[in-house]
Amino acid sequence: MSLHHWRWIPNALTFLRIALIAPFAMELHAGSYPMALIIFTLAAVTDGVDGYLARRFDWRSRFGAIVDPLADKALLITAYLMLALGGVFPLWLFLLVLGRDLLIVCGALIFHYGIGRFEMAPSLLGKFNTAIQFFAVLVAMLLQVITMVPSWINSALVWAVAVFTVLSGAHYLLAWSLRAWRARLS
Repeated sequence: MSLHHWRWIPNALTFLRIALIAPFAMELHAGSYPMALIIFTLAAVTDGVDGYLARRFDWRSRFGAIVDPLADKALLITAYLMLALGGVFPLWLFLLVLGRDLLIVCGALIFHYGIGRFEMAPSLLGKFNTAIQFFAVLVAMLLQVITMVPSWINSALVWAVAVFTVLSGAHYLLAWSLRAWRARLS
């Protein structure tokens, strides 16, 4: 059996990540941080593995290119919402993370319908922002499990996420505005 036969694995891992969102949210809502941490870690690992397999064996697909980042965003938005509702993160941080993602989606739609089709490719700053957001969720849940950790760590995470969320959102806005301006000139 050839490797090509296994092309479905990255998309299956993406669907698994999507399926883990509801149990993750329920565990966070119940205040079961150890179980939520396990589920979130499993979801994060599926993200890394599906990306590795897609690149390593060229098992990329248009479907995966669209659904994989949406699965990441759905997982992160759920995490920030539930952690804000649980008082771990401030509500304004959830609104900032959500606002950035809505800005990107709206910008993509405006570009698509106003300028033309484009390939959605995350910037290096956008990838770093996503990594910081995942890391902050992991550490915030870990801090709920290990209670003898200084509280300033959570505050530092909140501000790191806020800064990189704003920077990456501004970067996407600027990059797409310049791309739209150049497309209109040609």
